[in-house]
Amino acid sequence: MTVNWSSAYEPFDGMPEIQDFIVLPAYRRRGIGGSLMDAAEALVAERSDVVGLGVGLYPDYGTAQRMYVRRGYLPDGRGVIYDHRQVPPGELVRLDDDAVLMFTKSLL
Repeated sequence: MTVNWSSAYEPFDGMPEIQDFIVLPAYRRRGIGGSLMDAAEALVAERSDVVGLGVGLYPDYGTAQRMYVRRGYLPDGRGVIYDHRQVPPGELVRLDDDAVLMFTKSLL
């Protein structure tokens, strides 16, 4: 897990972004992910009132998608993002790790 203090996603300019959050399958469902998120959010809260993150769109990301919603993250409303840019309607993109929805959470 990384806290990027300078996101490459332009709408998050000046907003910290949690990136590269991975819990290996053998260690999932033990509270490790929640503990890591607690620590990252606490670190960010020392410097910012809001935090962002992106989550992949295909089924492998389902657990992460649900966890972020449970933790209070909300979509930023810009739709699908591919390689840090908004995908316009009708454009085809590869559904891989670079296709994400971006979320934010108030830490107040």
